[in-house]
Amino acid sequence: MVRYLRFIVLLPIGLAILGLALLNRAAVKLTYWPEQFGGELSLNIPLFVALIVALMVGIVTGSFTTWLTQGGHRRAERQYRREAERLKTEAARLRGAQPSALQPNTGLGVGSGLALTTPKIR
Repeated sequence: MVRYLRFIVLLPIGLAILGLALLNRAAVKLTYWPEQFGGELSLNIPLFVALIVALMVGIVTGSFTTWLTQGGHRRAERQYRREAERLKTEAARLRGAQPSALQPNTGLGVGSGLALTTPKIR
């Protein structure tokens, strides 16, 4: 199903790029530095090449920027995974321990540390 949806989406995009390439084959001059300043940095390339390269540069730049801004989220996810793994191992360790070793019966509540002792009558 996903394969067909991908085909349905990518086919019009591919046809549009093919049409752009066939209809815009005329050469354009791309100048990096103005000629009045003695700049000789220029290229003569077909228009569709310039457009596709500009699109690719934009996609790569946007992807890189998004990757950088999501760094904090990835760091937090790594910390949460480490904590979850630590808690899983601790839970497994506690499951294997003796119940009496986990919680002493003090009579005053869980973990109070105080124990009431009654004298034994003989």
